[in-house]
Amino acid sequence: MTAAARRGRADYGFDAPYVPLFLCGWGTVLIVVAVITFVVGSGLIATAVLLLGLFTLLSGISFVYTTRRGKLDVWAELVAELPLTGRERVLDIGCGRGAVLVRAAHRVPDGRAVGIDLWHRVDQTGNTADATRHNLDHEGVEGQSRLTTGDMRALPFTDASFAVVLSSLAIHNIADREGRRVAIAEAFRVLQPGGQMLVADFRATDEYAATLHDLGANDVTARNLGWRFWYGGPWAATKLVTATKQ
Repeated sequence: MTAAARRGRADYGFDAPYVPLFLCGWGTVLIVVAVITFVVGSGLIATAVLLLGLFTLLSGISFVYTTRRGKLDVWAELVAELPLTGRERVLDIGCGRGAVLVRAAHRVPDGRAVGIDLWHRVDQTGNTADATRHNLDHEGVEGQSRLTTGDMRALPFTDASFAVVLSSLAIHNIADREGRRVAIAEAFRVLQPGGQMLVADFRATDEYAATLHDLGANDVTARNLGWRFWYGGPWAATKLVTATKQ
């Protein structure tokens, strides 16, 4: 048995767990209702209910795929493309259980990958610092990683501390527009000159890009990350905002 196996399996939980539970559960109920309706003889109504049930169930399956597999594969590719030497400091804002943080830590064996979060379980199942430490340990990157509890609107780091700043599906959890603007500004503040920022989200990405433009960021871009990062379907597609600092 390997050392990693003895430490247990990494588990990155489910994002917004009540959403896929509702979609899959309600979709299943609608399909059952459609079958019953077919039996009693109302074919037109049964067909409509069946289609709605299949649509809802497939949306739930898409959500589960993204949170358990799709986003991990996409982030592995994004982090692999970063021009790192292995000695940099990387920050993951809203790191949750460490899915992105682990991938960043693998790229900086002689540097440091730092994750910050408030550990809200409504955002992700089992979202605790201890769960994240377990995953870091299992993945063999605990030595080059560090966790911090803190608010992304007031990052406890000095200016220009990190070569790369990452964030995945976290900043939208701030309810007000001004709070999201402050979070983006804070992320940009701690980014080193010449550093790169990558923010993935399915809401407010236009706000993020506009804020970065206002802050004087270079090469601000936004692009759709594709079907592997759909939270239920293309109407909840995740976009990636990237920028560099002068």
